[in-house]
Amino acid sequence: MNKTSPSPRPLAALILAAGKGTRMGSSLAKVLHPLGNRPMIQFSIDLAENLGADPVVLVVGHQKDAVMDALRGRKVLFAEQHEQRGTGHAVAQAGECFRSFPGDILILCGDVPLLKEKTLEALIGHHGSTGAAVTVLTTVLDDPGRYGRVVKTADGRVLRIVEERDATQEEREVKEINTGIYCADGRFLFDAVSRITDDNAQGEYYLTDIFQIALERGCETASMVCPDPHDVMGINTPEELKDAERRLRLRKTVPDSPP
Repeated sequence: MNKTSPSPRPLAALILAAGKGTRMGSSLAKVLHPLGNRPMIQFSIDLAENLGADPVVLVVGHQKDAVMDALRGRKVLFAEQHEQRGTGHAVAQAGECFRSFPGDILILCGDVPLLKEKTLEALIGHHGSTGAAVTVLTTVLDDPGRYGRVVKTADGRVLRIVEERDATQEEREVKEINTGIYCADGRFLFDAVSRITDDNAQGEYYLTDIFQIALERGCETASMVCPDPHDVMGINTPEELKDAERRLRLRKTVPDSPP
């Protein structure tokens, strides 16, 4: 049975699941790789439903028919990203599904299966309490590597999120990184993504550009740190999938502590 949303506002979920996952070295769509004997995409859908999100929308692309078939019977809607043009472009494809939605939208990644429900409850609560237009879930890594850096003011407002390829040397030294998980006001979100450009090193439409758009409009931006980076680990390689399987088994052996 679904829980009541932790937010006083209506809550929906948008799950990004269109990627090819070329580093998996498999012909199978990345989000369909099995974890705990079921496709990893099921974990994100379960989280959204347990939080009371309605609707739950998946953005599909690569092997969309296989992904949709695997989710037959689940109460989800689908939006298609025909071309891989970045996360901002992916979100924009779902605009029609949320045309009349008046609340907040939780943005999840279909390849982050170890994310905990209590973490998302805290993110949604923090987003609501700050009155932010958009809030990002972050984590801290000793070696941030290829991840986007979260640049903030002294009082914690998010100024921008910079992809590693576009970052200055000073920005590359930031250890707080973007997990790709967000909570955003729905009306702000889709208006903002319509204004994103592809003027960057990758030539893609970065969802992260909405933070600068929010600040230009005088809106609040916020962030919340996930203390355990493994909880927000994206699965991109067979080795990472094996590690996630091990951590999932460990969770079943050692129950999670209460929030």
